[in-house]
Amino acid sequence: MTVPLTVVWFRQDLRLDDNPALQAAIARGNPIVPMYILDTQHAGHCSLGSASKVWLHHSLDALNKSLNNHLTLLQGDPIKLLDELVNQHSIDAVYWNRCYSPWEIERDKKIKRLLANQKITVKSFGANLLFEPMTVLKDDGTPYKVFTPFYKNGCLKRSAPPRPAVKTTQSLTLKQLPTATLKGLDLLPINPWHKPLMNHWQPGEKGASKQLKHFLKQGLHHYKTGRDFPAEQAVSKLSPHLHFGEISPFRLWHIIQQEGVKQQIEDQSEHFLRELIWREFSYYLLFHFPDLPTKNFQSKFDHFPWKKNKSLLQAWQQGKTGYPIIDAGMRELWQTGSMHNRVRMIVASFLVKNCLIHWREGAAWFWDTLVDADLANNSASWQWVAGSGADAAPYFRIFNPVTQSQKFDPEGHYIKQFVPELSSLPAKYIHAPFDAPDLIIKDSNIVLGEDYPKPSIDLKTSRQISLDAYSSIKNTT
Repeated sequence: MTVPLTVVWFRQDLRLDDNPALQAAIARGNPIVPMYILDTQHAGHCSLGSASKVWLHHSLDALNKSLNNHLTLLQGDPIKLLDELVNQHSIDAVYWNRCYSPWEIERDKKIKRLLANQKITVKSFGANLLFEPMTVLKDDGTPYKVFTPFYKNGCLKRSAPPRPAVKTTQSLTLKQLPTATLKGLDLLPINPWHKPLMNHWQPGEKGASKQLKHFLKQGLHHYKTGRDFPAEQAVSKLSPHLHFGEISPFRLWHIIQQEGVKQQIEDQSEHFLRELIWREFSYYLLFHFPDLPTKNFQSKFDHFPWKKNKSLLQAWQQGKTGYPIIDAGMRELWQTGSMHNRVRMIVASFLVKNCLIHWREGAAWFWDTLVDADLANNSASWQWVAGSGADAAPYFRIFNPVTQSQKFDPEGHYIKQFVPELSSLPAKYIHAPFDAPDLIIKDSNIVLGEDYPKPSIDLKTSRQISLDAYSSIKNTT
């Protein structure tokens, strides 16, 4: 008699630890088919960006090794592929952990209906968010639109996130179906630009664990204030691991809590946990307002006078704006696939509020170049900076890149790392080389406009133009 198979469909949960779908499949007792399907049919404009594809390649490689090379890899339309598989093999159950992008929700509903009609057991689990977005509502049954009440009333007053399950892979019987090769998924670009980028990361579950240990040792104790200073090692750098599900948010939540008590730094750990809830809020907004990636959350911004300026956009993308902190951030992004969080806010503010270039242009560039590109975080954060989002930054909050640089990179260490042509400038002038005396510029062997660009836009003038533009839509609906 043929033993029925249980498919565990890995998606944004590329780990064995605290993986509810995998744990449920193990408990079922039948042989398990671990599977990843590269969906080439449904994502549309949400298809993976270049940097995300590179990360996914390496993460799948790590997952496959942890599964003793039993990961079944497929690409195409998951609806058709799963329909074919259950008809060709003795599969009687398909388990997965939930995803929350609108297109994934719609696709998964179709798959559930299709498989249920064929008497296939289908179960989905919550594995990637601390709080399921459909369960957190205001007293009147409507979703939150402001972070603080979402955080304090919607989340903190609920039961604490459940403790993670103990990792169990004993008695795990794996079966591999006919599979594509990882190389056959064509995730890596022909041009090897990704190789130096990957020198900064270790995708996969082991890499996530290693990065967490580093953060607990080096960053958590001064996270609350240190996270604003890009030259310091105070941020966790766990966002790509969280996005691809290489680490459980439940595991992370409880480890950070425990470490806060252990090191007697509860104020630091609580601040980190608040940032985890900020991530949840982005997913929450996307779930309840699925147009978030494409439409202004506040409709009055439909009337905002955005400008098209290809050369200015390109200068921003290439880190050649003439403002060192902006250029350092954009070059960090290009070289490492990431950018310090404080600098992300500065470069985003510059693009949408000084350059008046649509937030969707910035979101598109981040989507393609960030290894932690995440539809929920990317959409919510860009709209937040632009002022068009939920709980958005006030329209008059326009970050001045020079004063931000002076405050958060006072010695210019971050700038020197990514804009080395300015390394010889004294710290006093490195934030605004265009204001440095001619003699200082000459002694530093820099020719502005040749070695480093002159400012692409005037901050004072552009700020006023931006304020006028925001004022023009203040009373529109």
